[in-house]
Amino acid sequence: MFKLLRQSIVSTLALAVLLCAAYPLLVTGVADAFFPRQAAGSLIVRDGVVVGSALIGQSFSEARYFHPRPSAANYDAGSSSGSNYGPTSKALEERVAAEAGELRKERPEGVLPADSLTASGSGLDPHISPDAALMQVRRVAEARNLSPEAVEALVREHVQGPEWGVWGEPRVNVLQLNIALDERR
Repeated sequence: MFKLLRQSIVSTLALAVLLCAAYPLLVTGVADAFFPRQAAGSLIVRDGVVVGSALIGQSFSEARYFHPRPSAANYDAGSSSGSNYGPTSKALEERVAAEAGELRKERPEGVLPADSLTASGSGLDPHISPDAALMQVRRVAEARNLSPEAVEALVREHVQGPEWGVWGEPRVNVLQLNIALDERR
């Protein structure tokens, strides 16, 4: 009996040291060595100040900036979440209808991009589709006194392809695009 108890305690302690200390330290060390920018949070620094992360969406509401997709978490990384509204939810239907009404000012006809109406699962997606970005070109160009062609060219420069050329859809990082706009002055 004592032998089994001792084996259980030693096994538990050995696994705790291995899985709670050694493995996390190893993974952190490998990440720091091979992916230092990503391991540090993919922070974006502008004029020596951290302005955000390439991995977490931020709210931009001024007309001179491209707007991100809606966020169920109000872009708060501490409370990342989806809305959990189902397809028959009246609250979701009302929110999407209100958002569509606003977006119709930018695109009076045609299909609105789904990502401009719906939040991501985490509520923190930093990307929008190229179509959602291109839909905003006229507003941003007018607010900045730029030609729509120049703003559209900037959007197209910031389109990222699928990960490793295989996974996902083309996308535009809103924070990086807005920083590039600010730097165009």
